[in-house]
Amino acid sequence: MASTARIPSPPAPGDSLGLRERARGALLGLAVGDALGAPAENLKPSEIRARWGRITGYVAEHPAGTDDTEYAILSGLLLARHGSALTPAQVGAAWHEWIADRAEGRFRGAGFSERGTLENLRRGLAAPVSAQHRHAWSDGLAMRAAPHGVFAAGRPAEAARLAAVDGSVSHDGEGIYGGQAVAAGVAAAMAGAPVVTVVATALALVPEDSWTARSLRRAVTAAHRGERAVRSAVVIGGYPWTDLAPEAVALAFGAYAAADGDFAQSVLTAVNMGRDADTTAAVAGALAGATRGLGAIPEDWAAAIGPARGSCLPAMAGHHVLEIADLLTPAPAGTPTEAPS
Repeated sequence: MASTARIPSPPAPGDSLGLRERARGALLGLAVGDALGAPAENLKPSEIRARWGRITGYVAEHPAGTDDTEYAILSGLLLARHGSALTPAQVGAAWHEWIADRAEGRFRGAGFSERGTLENLRRGLAAPVSAQHRHAWSDGLAMRAAPHGVFAAGRPAEAARLAAVDGSVSHDGEGIYGGQAVAAGVAAAMAGAPVVTVVATALALVPEDSWTARSLRRAVTAAHRGERAVRSAVVIGGYPWTDLAPEAVALAFGAYAAADGDFAQSVLTAVNMGRDADTTAAVAGALAGATRGLGAIPEDWAAAIGPARGSCLPAMAGHHVLEIADLLTPAPAGTPTEAPS
């Protein structure tokens, strides 16, 4: 059973940042973290130090989001299309429309969970059977779960429910729990919750005795001792795969807690811990961006993020994460609105 923790109420009308500012912070923060972390993916901290010293900004010549950003855009478009009425069948249909039924073309860069899902979808399997592959425990749902928290701002239980619906096509068990923790945490941060409440909310919405919850508790308990302690508390030494949802989600929350929600420090802590650094930094960036808002993201980091290139999902090319943030949040009072195409 999930633990009991106070679930924050929806944002007060007087929230100084406002929903859209937090939404833009969350999704641009995700893309920035993804781009910062991509070069450090699958590396150890010692390998990072040997190449770059401590990473303090972009080290790629042309920084850009990876599959993490493009799948988050896909999930955001799904929510904009269906809202809280989202069903597993609609998720599966979107994966067919935007990925599985297209020619492979430039499709590359997705993890084993996505590849296994696409193989199952192309065989005619549907959710939840499409998620029955050897990598259903990966962080592939966690990397695309932040839009659910943005959409369900202040309603973390609803964010977690929607993440599970989205994840049913590709993930099971710990893979679902990792996505639910991220969605719930972002939803709490969108309501202006402090860091400690964001973490408690994430824990409240995953099974208390799950691997995800145990890892998350260890990470945030060690957070006051810094990134090395967080990494030591979570990482399974010698295990070759770095995309374990319980590990990646815990590292991301540990980085966020160690930095007390500061955007730059949350993301850089995640990046410099290595492992699945693009995903851990993307999740930490989403949490910190929702907590501190768009203005907390360094301007030069934000300016480097353009529309998705479609390098993993060609159908997502041209969509910008800020566009998705705006689709998922109500416009400030007095702002003209247009129906999404």
